[in-house]
Amino acid sequence: MTNPHMEVIHHANYDRTVMMPFVPAIKINSGRLLWLAGTTALPVYHDHPHRREDLAKLPDNLEAQTRTSMEGIKKTLEAAGATFGDVVHIFVFRARPRMGDIGRASAIINSYFAPYNHKPTSTNLAVLELGDPEQLIEIQMVAVVD
Repeated sequence: MTNPHMEVIHHANYDRTVMMPFVPAIKINSGRLLWLAGTTALPVYHDHPHRREDLAKLPDNLEAQTRTSMEGIKKTLEAAGATFGDVVHIFVFRARPRMGDIGRASAIINSYFAPYNHKPTSTNLAVLELGDPEQLIEIQMVAVVD
């Protein structure tokens, strides 16, 4: 990890052979917090209440919705002068979960952090429903910026 604003915290007995897609803690040494709104596969800027015609365009599978959500987040981070390497926490909300969903979504999410050799802290929740039944995932992040 190369972000000077943060320091990854591990336990003294941390077993480096264990593959974890997140870290237990990140200490913020400087910078300012950037809170990103929850992002779904809808465009970042969309009507509220949601329009049926926009919802009808959503991909009908978790993997595609995860990718689309992450691309929206990438644009928001870029607008703030940040990258996925600046993210300190990620919240993932998966609607109507099925066996294996967490692994499929996490693999896509982690691919956005891999170029930065960075793992944020994370919270991954299964929920009954998001804003609309067509939405399968919502992702929110917190980053540290200059």
